[in-house]
Amino acid sequence: MKKVDIIRLEKSDAGTFGVLRLDGRVQCVTLEPPERGNRVGASCIPAGTYTCRRVDSPTFGPTFEVADVPGRTAILFHQGNVVRDTHGCILLGSRFGRLGPERGVLDSRAAFREFLADCGDEQAFCFEIAE
Repeated sequence: MKKVDIIRLEKSDAGTFGVLRLDGRVQCVTLEPPERGNRVGASCIPAGTYTCRRVDSPTFGPTFEVADVPGRTAILFHQGNVVRDTHGCILLGSRFGRLGPERGVLDSRAAFREFLADCGDEQAFCFEIAE
């Protein structure tokens, strides 16, 4: 089973920025919403250890869902660039940058495709978020 972790680098009103590692190797950068008390659709995920399982999202297609987050469901890894694209989920990008005045992650489609390809046929993986 693969091991995926996010090391958070910055938490601000602009979002929660981090680096995702797959089996100990840096894979991409991440963006989650700011810390808002684990509010559904509006907050980053509390630090901790979770299981992720493969799902087919009606909106985003094949992806992984973070399971067992207290009080929350449907937290997905998906494409997007700025905090308003997160909807409480984790956006993947190739690098940090700006879209107009907003900070975010860039080259999201490519980073997301690469993440899914590197996960291969895995149906689930262990997932840890560290501050």
